[in-house]
Amino acid sequence: MGRWEPNARGRLEQAAMELYGEHGYEQTTAAQIAARAGVTERTFFRHCADKREVLFGGARQLEQAFVDALGAAPATAVPIDAMASALESVAVFFDDRHAFARQRQAVIVASCELRERELIKLASLVAALTATLRGRGVPEPAASLTAEAGIAVFKVGFERWVAEDGTRSLADFLRESLDGLKAVMAVTAE
Repeated sequence: MGRWEPNARGRLEQAAMELYGEHGYEQTTAAQIAARAGVTERTFFRHCADKREVLFGGARQLEQAFVDALGAAPATAVPIDAMASALESVAVFFDDRHAFARQRQAVIVASCELRERELIKLASLVAALTATLRGRGVPEPAASLTAEAGIAVFKVGFERWVAEDGTRSLADFLRESLDGLKAVMAVTAE
């Protein structure tokens, strides 16, 4: 086996996506993923705790990118504008990954276990963004509401983006979703 070849993590992701597409998530084993990727099962478990984590390996990087971008927003920005800035920055994380994101989303939507894991990831993002907003001096409940709204915008924009053909950027969909949220808030505020 080519366990010393570079990019084992990337090969594991690719192998998992292929196998999940061919056989479904539930019917695919870690051993099959490792074999398809050309690594040992031991190498698989060095990179992933289980076969779910092949799909969620970038969650920590995404969370850190969100936190860093939100923290870097101008100190004078109101909370929702700081969140908008973070959303713009994080959209770059997905440049050139539309096909993979679309395929990944299809696998997640087809599995109750993976949908649950996705919700846990999003809840973790909300908690991290709430803490970051509090660190910026945003009081409660504004910090929690802004974080929840930001992740709702991200979720809706992301789902619309993967449903499309990839000619438009994720940032476009995030902007539209945020504008939609602002429009809903303006109508209810009147």
